[in-house]
Amino acid sequence: MGVAEEFVQFKDRYNIGVSLISSISYRYRRITKQLNWDFRSSLNETANSLYVGSYGRDTAAKGISDLDIGYILPSDIFAQYNSYLSNGQSALLQAVRNSIKNTYPLSSISGDGQVVVINFDDGITFEILPAFINNSGTWTYPNANAGGSWQVCNPRAEIDAIQLRNRATNGNLKYLCRMMRVWRDHNNAPMSGALIDTLAYQFIENWEHREKSFYYHDYMARDFLRFMAMQDKNKEYWRAPGSGSYVYKKGNFQYKALIDYNISVEACNLQKDTESQQRRAKWRSVFGPTFPT
Repeated sequence: MGVAEEFVQFKDRYNIGVSLISSISYRYRRITKQLNWDFRSSLNETANSLYVGSYGRDTAAKGISDLDIGYILPSDIFAQYNSYLSNGQSALLQAVRNSIKNTYPLSSISGDGQVVVINFDDGITFEILPAFINNSGTWTYPNANAGGSWQVCNPRAEIDAIQLRNRATNGNLKYLCRMMRVWRDHNNAPMSGALIDTLAYQFIENWEHREKSFYYHDYMARDFLRFMAMQDKNKEYWRAPGSGSYVYKKGNFQYKALIDYNISVEACNLQKDTESQQRRAKWRSVFGPTFPT
């Protein structure tokens, strides 16, 4: 088995399975239908909601446990909750929570800062962000912390930016984002999915093999590990593609990236068929058991 075959198998193993995709879709539709009924008197299962976060950007990988959904509320509801003398944002989150409770009465559901959180028994957590769409396409959403405020985000711009660059790189941007989530989880690297996507987006723009096939995915992993290792350790935040939102660091991921960059250099030097077992062992030390033996 050559390098390309190894990384194709790796891709098959880090992609989210069909059964989980089906379960996510089923819950998404039930939640959307209930919100549409309570806030719009409609039984539509898909209108007014959108997958956001890593699942919405299509950069999530196997092992995902948190799903983010944005739900667009009718504009007149904003005036209702904005007129509260104290923390109408918290009251809005509770209204959304109570709506979802009609569909999932036995699940643990809470309003948490900016989102309504549903914890399912299988370990999957849905986070629903209620929002109002602005003329510019941005979203205004509630923040119940510190007495309440309204914040602005632009998840559609982030999704569009990732999609556009992914098409320009033969799908390699999303492959990179997914495989590096496996790396993060295996190494307990302190990075959010948003930061992985942001750095991958920056890296691949000028990577010389950005349009190549799976045969170059070992080089892609190696070079991106170096790119991460070279990030300024004093830097506190980066700007998300599309929206320009602040993406903050959680800790020093650069050290772990440097260690595995050095291992990946060794792996990339083992190109012969007779060296395949050694090569895969190196990559398994970088990515863990998800990488094929």
